[in-house]
Amino acid sequence: MEYFLQQLINGLTLGAVYGLIAIGYTMVYGIIGMINFAHGEIYMIGSFIALICFSILGLFGVASVPLAILVVLLIAILFTAAYGWAVERLAYRPLRGPFAWRR
Repeated sequence: MEYFLQQLINGLTLGAVYGLIAIGYTMVYGIIGMINFAHGEIYMIGSFIALICFSILGLFGVASVPLAILVVLLIAILFTAAYGWAVERLAYRPLRGPFAWRR
């Protein structure tokens, strides 16, 4: 029974990640009419930033798990949002034309 519950949690988690990526594709295509294949890259960068932050917090001796998760989530969200903003400004806005900011 323990194995079944663990696999159920794993399946739900993986399905939620797939759903999140699918919603991102749908929203981007629906809003700007362009397919953005950088979603996987952006999610990967967010997860690597979270891993690096966990490692750094472990080196500094932060033993409180809720505090570490909160700090890691905030830092990963900030860096990933900044990266996504930069991709939109540098890659997608020039493709949409010179006056795309007015739409």
